[in-house]
Amino acid sequence: MSRTEQLNRQTEVEERSRGRWLALCVLVLAVLLVAVDATVLGLATPSLSEDLKPSGTQLLWIGDIYSFVIAGLLVSMGSLGDRIGRKKLLLVGATAFGAVSVLNAYASSPEMMIVARALLGVAGATLMPSTLALIRNIFQDPRERSLAIGIWGATASAGAAVGPVVGGALLQHFWWGSVFLINLPVMIALVLVGIKLLPESKNPVAGPWDLVSVALSLVGVIGVVYAVKDVASHGLTWGVWAAAVIGGACLYAFVRRQFSLPSPLLDMRLFRHRGFSGAVLADLLTVFGLSGLVFFLSQFLQLVQGRDPLEAGLAELPAAIGAVVTGLVAGRYARRHSVRVIVTGGLAAIGLALGALTLIHKETGYPLLGAALLVVGLGAGFSFTVTADVILSSVPKEQAGSASAVSETAYELGAALGIALLGSVVTGVYQSFTAPASVPGPLADAAHESLGGAVEAAKAVDPQTGAQMVGAAQDAFVDGLRLASGVGAAVLLATAAAAWFLLKGQELQDGVEH
Repeated sequence: MSRTEQLNRQTEVEERSRGRWLALCVLVLAVLLVAVDATVLGLATPSLSEDLKPSGTQLLWIGDIYSFVIAGLLVSMGSLGDRIGRKKLLLVGATAFGAVSVLNAYASSPEMMIVARALLGVAGATLMPSTLALIRNIFQDPRERSLAIGIWGATASAGAAVGPVVGGALLQHFWWGSVFLINLPVMIALVLVGIKLLPESKNPVAGPWDLVSVALSLVGVIGVVYAVKDVASHGLTWGVWAAAVIGGACLYAFVRRQFSLPSPLLDMRLFRHRGFSGAVLADLLTVFGLSGLVFFLSQFLQLVQGRDPLEAGLAELPAAIGAVVTGLVAGRYARRHSVRVIVTGGLAAIGLALGALTLIHKETGYPLLGAALLVVGLGAGFSFTVTADVILSSVPKEQAGSASAVSETAYELGAALGIALLGSVVTGVYQSFTAPASVPGPLADAAHESLGGAVEAAKAVDPQTGAQMVGAAQDAFVDGLRLASGVGAAVLLATAAAAWFLLKGQELQDGVEH
């Protein structure tokens, strides 16, 4: 080979390498926005409620419908991307996400807001599996892919933590709709740059998209998630039983149908791979242990310790910083020390940090909270990054969309289960406090609904009685938070033990795939 040919080839390789990393920048933009949107609404809820005046049930649907729809459609959208092309699905989804964000920002009634949030969930479901599947196909070298997945995972973690900070900053200067409008410029940039930089990829022999499976998957996941969330709020009502039975029956029918189809929406044989199943289970239970806790820790920082929304958001940043730091090096350490050592170590670290939070009380200083959150982030960065790598490496790249969707669905289900079940622990302990006898019945009932309700109810009675009631409510809430932290710690430590056995012999790939 002549000197000129060598230089040309070297230039071509450098350009292709640069193109890969620029394409990754586009993909993490999409992930960042979906993650931010999952957490940003929480802070906007008070001003949104004041403006749109939704009922209690409508407010719950405004908060939940986004994650319901995303969880229900992830598997279907991952499979659709495998069939029509992941780049095409990502760009269509990004365009829809931007357009529907405007609809969310200018919603003029609770009903319109619920529909807008549901549509945003549909668009979000197209983005998450597409990004991870494209990474699987763009990065052929397993070491490069590990780093790319680390950056992807770190961005998702950072987005979830940055959501409250961004929301808090915007809400100090603008109206509640501004938290949605920030999506628009980012999505426009993503589409314009993505058209040029992202390569198309799909499964050439995927077969038709089975709409019956799509419906069974959607109804099944939403039914189960709804039942789990509702049981925490209202106990075992007939509605909860109906949702659980319908959801469970649809998921059973979905699994049976996949085995009978020549081109299934989700190849159930993936779960025969012990590493794949172990990684999915680790993801689900990790998010279970974390999400309920983080959800209630935000309330602890604001309603117990009196921090404003922006300060509370900033207080939770150590978790994101930890996840970013370890996410970027997780692949390298997993190759050096083995997959099961890194995943088990990460899960155990989260479990121990949650265990430390069983010691908190109303006056707990920030150093303990900040240190615990940092350890949680460090552990999550290790475990999530390596399990995502294991899940993608366990399947042929043609099925990357389906595998990514399973990983994302485990995440969403874990979050729903965590908030619902750990939430019911917090709520159960919280509702045991006794309001002062002089507080009227309706106000006492409102105070027992939630800590926010107690703070509001206290404004309607004399200051001394109000302070007594809020103090008792805060003590009960902290007791519930401590117990939920203990349950979360037990779940994480048990998951660490299970991962040690399930991931035995599992290794990340070395060398370029052909």
